[in-house]
Amino acid sequence: MKSPTTPVLTLAFVAHDAKKDQMVEFAKRHAEALRGHRIVATGTTGGKVKEAAPHLPVRLLKSGPLGGDQQIGALIAESGIDALFFFVDPLSPMPHDVDVKALMRLALVYNVPMALNLATAEALLTDLVATVPDR
Repeated sequence: MKSPTTPVLTLAFVAHDAKKDQMVEFAKRHAEALRGHRIVATGTTGGKVKEAAPHLPVRLLKSGPLGGDQQIGALIAESGIDALFFFVDPLSPMPHDVDVKALMRLALVYNVPMALNLATAEALLTDLVATVPDR
């Protein structure tokens, strides 16, 4: 059995600009469930989550367009991510769309559970919390 301070899962948080506030609200609403896990996030998204919920263990990577998407992709390829929470804005053009697609492709290739919107994030987090051994 793991101690309450030992992170059990590593979760990646990414959100397009129009979805960052939604990611922050998601993290705040589920802060208790997230507290015992490690969170890695692209720079701006992670900074906003960390500011809104300073007690959460958020590791900040680079901003998505500046390499953060690739950093998370590399962690996925090295089996360092247990689930990807990527709040996608399908209505806004993304100048770094190839990076976004590459990140999603890696999650698919390495069979990493991926939530692309709030509804799937809620379901995925509920499932993850239910299947994690007692801490």
